[in-house]
Amino acid sequence: MNQKQLEDYLWGAANILRGMIDAADFKQYIFPLLFFKRISDIWAEEYQEALELSDGDMDYANFRENHRFQIPDGCHWSDIRSTSVDIGKKLQKALNEIEKANFELLHDVFGDAQWTNKRRLSDEKLIDLIEHFSEMNLSVKNVPHDLMGDGYEYLIKKFADDSGHTAAEFYTNRTVVELMTRITDPQPGESVYDPTCGSGGILLNSALYLKKQGKEYRNLKLYGQELNLITSAIARMNMFMHAIDEFLIVQGDTLDQPQILENDELKQFDVVMANPPYSVKRWNQTRFTNDPFGRNIWGTPPQGCADYAFQQHIIKSLKPDTGRSVSLWPHGVLFRDAESSMRKKMIEEDIVDAVIGLGKNLFYNSSMESCLLVCNMNKPKKRKGKIIFINGVKEVRLERSDAWLEDKHIKKMADAYWKFKDIENFAKVMPNDEVLKNNGNLSLQLYVKQVNSNNEYNTADLIAEIKTGQKKINESLENLFAQLKNIGIEV
Repeated sequence: MNQKQLEDYLWGAANILRGMIDAADFKQYIFPLLFFKRISDIWAEEYQEALELSDGDMDYANFRENHRFQIPDGCHWSDIRSTSVDIGKKLQKALNEIEKANFELLHDVFGDAQWTNKRRLSDEKLIDLIEHFSEMNLSVKNVPHDLMGDGYEYLIKKFADDSGHTAAEFYTNRTVVELMTRITDPQPGESVYDPTCGSGGILLNSALYLKKQGKEYRNLKLYGQELNLITSAIARMNMFMHAIDEFLIVQGDTLDQPQILENDELKQFDVVMANPPYSVKRWNQTRFTNDPFGRNIWGTPPQGCADYAFQQHIIKSLKPDTGRSVSLWPHGVLFRDAESSMRKKMIEEDIVDAVIGLGKNLFYNSSMESCLLVCNMNKPKKRKGKIIFINGVKEVRLERSDAWLEDKHIKKMADAYWKFKDIENFAKVMPNDEVLKNNGNLSLQLYVKQVNSNNEYNTADLIAEIKTGQKKINESLENLFAQLKNIGIEV
């Protein structure tokens, strides 16, 4: 099976549900079924290999040691496929039994879809789904881990495209993730954490980043927390589909109940990368004011915006000697007055390493521009007391509402970050003291000049454009007043 065949096959399952279930809800049915089919086919493949190795000894072929995941009797895909009535009930039981048999690895991995709700998913539609997934053998021999992993990521992207405004809750533009990874530069044996991990793309890319370089990636320790149950399950399945074993992904509210702890304190990591939910209004501000984990290191953010609660959680989760982080934010975190005192303290502690402005539409399903806030707990000597500002707004490929970074864009911004030198109209290294004189305002336009496509200012054209716009407004108002006068309304 090639990549295109696999992608068409996987997306075909979603099309079966179209019209019956909201597109945003496809993922809670498709991903668990896909994972169930994959581990069933792998179990059958392992069984056959053990059978051949033991000259037909079926007891040996059933041994736990011969299988990555345990599938209890009556819970294999083939058992569900042979069922013709109350399929959802039989499927639910099989998924529950598989989770129990592999509790440490798979507890809650199949999410909480209501398989027995026939009004939402009839036996006929469930049969269609099962038969669709039965068309292809998803064993490792037929679909290697790399191919399966890429297909799974393709499906995540397609669901994000289909999900509207909810997409940002579980998907981060993978080209932005690549830039974030090149900046933090995870190394073999290090730990990487994402406090709002969504479908796990940022964590996964850390391992793939090392793998592409030919470095040891299997000892990279990946940690994540995600609020949504099905999304955290998708993230765990994403790791398994890519044959990544060294990870811990938990479900829960990171601000209210962080769960990745060590000695009753927040565990600290070499690398933190995150795309936190921005401008969260419903969060426990009172609890954060008296945070038991000491995360309010610079103060308590306003109730209407939890951005700096997440940012302080990120900093508190970094190792003091090797810790570095990059987080994807809207530009407001750089200049809002309500957070200026916290921002100034962050700069005064010499934690801010870089601010990188990104182009439009790179926040998923949003046209707003975003930025990367890069922090380092122990800057190299040449970077101490300084911040580099990189204006990458034009470094983007835009096609209608879709946007992504090409490799040349990623390379240009990453190279500028690592070289840490001024580049005319693109990058500027500023002393912390100068930034603090601007009240800790980190807005890019204060430090890197904005230029047009011809790389020069054209004030005359700008003034002419403003005058033309004003003229059109005046003409529209005069026309409106005339029409109002005709119907007897004097203005």
